[in-house]
Amino acid sequence: MYQPLADKVRPNSFSEMIGNEKLLYTLDRLLKSDSLVSMVLYGPTGVGKTTIADIIASHYPLNHFRFNASTDNKATLKQIIDHVKLYHSVILIIDEIHRMNRDIQDYLLPYVEKGNIIMIGLTTENPYISVNPAVRSRVSIFKVTRPSTADIESFLKKIDLSAYDKNLTVKNDTYKRVALAANGEVRTAINMLEILCLAAGKDEVIDFHFMEKHLPESQISAFKTGDDYYDILSAFHKSVRGSDVNAALHYLARLIVAGDLKSLVRRIRAIVYEDIGLANPLMGVKVEAACSLAENVGFPEAKNALGAIVIEMCISPKSNSAHLAVTKAIDDVEKGKTYQVPSHLINNPTYDDKLDYKYAHDYPGHVVNQDYLPKELQGTIYYDPQTHTKLEKAFAEEYFKNEKIIKNK
Repeated sequence: MYQPLADKVRPNSFSEMIGNEKLLYTLDRLLKSDSLVSMVLYGPTGVGKTTIADIIASHYPLNHFRFNASTDNKATLKQIIDHVKLYHSVILIIDEIHRMNRDIQDYLLPYVEKGNIIMIGLTTENPYISVNPAVRSRVSIFKVTRPSTADIESFLKKIDLSAYDKNLTVKNDTYKRVALAANGEVRTAINMLEILCLAAGKDEVIDFHFMEKHLPESQISAFKTGDDYYDILSAFHKSVRGSDVNAALHYLARLIVAGDLKSLVRRIRAIVYEDIGLANPLMGVKVEAACSLAENVGFPEAKNALGAIVIEMCISPKSNSAHLAVTKAIDDVEKGKTYQVPSHLINNPTYDDKLDYKYAHDYPGHVVNQDYLPKELQGTIYYDPQTHTKLEKAFAEEYFKNEKIIKNK
């Protein structure tokens, strides 16, 4: 029976995996100390979540089972629970844990809480948003990130291709281009390499031209420019940010020739809110209209809408104040500064919050002196207006006026 290459080269230990060095070090220490804990692993597809779960499960002398939250039901879970009664402890790997319904959660969680079931949940969604708080409170949460292009390239070069018995020669540049096109997904890179090897004849040389013949257009677009595709995207972004119309059009043309419309419009949508922002908020609406039109008509007609909007973005006034503000706020949250919400802001049926909460619309100008931030963050400032443009200067005046009332300055 044919065994897919991705399955053949699947790592059997954390030392064989690439990327996520800090996470893998932590998990390896847990294994070596026989400290088995329930957890949720989240991150994009193809980055190793399932491999990590399998390595953990194979390390312990416990029966382990799989449960897919999107397709399996409570009856399936009951069968697994029966094994718990026989073996006292089992490992349960749950795919798409964010889809697990409340009925199944209520049935499962007592066993997780007692340690009868060691749960390893896998999801592509952010568990802090998509996974029920009852589950989150009983597990450790780990983020699995995409490895770098260089890491993937190095991994591909170590794969033994002798099993194909074709005496193949794979050019170094081929490994780099495959790694680049995979966009951080190791499994995708392995699958692309496998297709090339299967399509090759005896004594074939697998180079760029061979790749163009045998890989789908959607995959080869990432390296069709002849340079690092993401370097071109970066140069395009920085040219728009720097208001250089002609440079932006040059890099736009190279991206259009590459043919990857999806990545291009995604970058344009990101630029408008990162680099233009509050200096010209309506530009976001215009960009969305242009990108939607481009997606609807496709290439080659899309070039006209993209060209027009890129020129306007370059000429538009710029501000990154909103980008900086939300980045600062996220940085605080990631540092653990998530304190208790003020009681008068909570919708709690056991607490008459109306006694303390001031309804802003009942006050002049619809603004009132009141604490909104947790007390530990009182006085924290995230938004620093950039007043070099007419529109954000007007926003700033309103912002400072509101701040004086809210904080009773």
